[in-house]
Amino acid sequence: MASRRSKHLLPGFGLTLGVSMLYLTIIIVLPLLAMLLKVGGMGWPEFWRIVASNRSLAAYRITFSSALAATVFNGFFGLLLAWVLTRYSFPGKRLLDALVDLPFALPTAVAGLVLVTLFAQTGWYGQFLEPNGFKVNYTQLGIIVAMSFTSIPFVVRTVQPVLEDVEAGYEEAAKTLGATGWQVFARVIWPTILPAFMTGCVLSFARSLGEFGAVVFIAGNLPGFTEIVSLLIFIRLDEFNYEGAAALAFVLLLAAFLTLLATNALQSWQVRYADRST
Repeated sequence: MASRRSKHLLPGFGLTLGVSMLYLTIIIVLPLLAMLLKVGGMGWPEFWRIVASNRSLAAYRITFSSALAATVFNGFFGLLLAWVLTRYSFPGKRLLDALVDLPFALPTAVAGLVLVTLFAQTGWYGQFLEPNGFKVNYTQLGIIVAMSFTSIPFVVRTVQPVLEDVEAGYEEAAKTLGATGWQVFARVIWPTILPAFMTGCVLSFARSLGEFGAVVFIAGNLPGFTEIVSLLIFIRLDEFNYEGAAALAFVLLLAAFLTLLATNALQSWQVRYADRST
């Protein structure tokens, strides 16, 4: 009886579900529905004219390529950071673990200003990079840096708990059978953390696609070179061109949805493959 009561600490199912659905409707469904209605009311020729213009295509290219580069960077260094935090003990570990969440707590505009200052010609990093031909501010490299900074916690925080739950006995058993360290990682640890790693990378990619505050300060916002889609949406809104903003937002929404759908399908396949292997 006690265990049954412990499962129902909140009010009844109907009330709990109703409050949850009301929240989702107000915060997520209604804004998306308003955007879709705005897109549906403009007609196909007008929609295609907006999303296929030269300026829009350049913004897609810059946004998606920068988000992909940031995701690759975050995938490697996020996994490495999660590994260090779970497998080693060292002075300052708790501080480093707390700093991982800093991009979540820091306003993105503040992050953009900090990055611009650091990579300026007289900044801590820029004074060494620019004389050697690595200009970051007002280039696509700056966009990648800003996207990487704001989205790397997604990889770390999704992989870290899975790494902590990996049974040490499996690793020890593999070592006793003669496996090297890389073999243990590739055949024991990697298959276990792969779904979480993929989830973190997808979340990082989706977060990078919609990044605005950190990018707008460091990019320079030059159409065709450093203008991202979210900034172009803001410009259309500032021009009271709500149809144009909605059309561009729909493209980003569709890209994020297809990415999540493909990743979920790949994760399901990976889980089924792992079950057959065992």
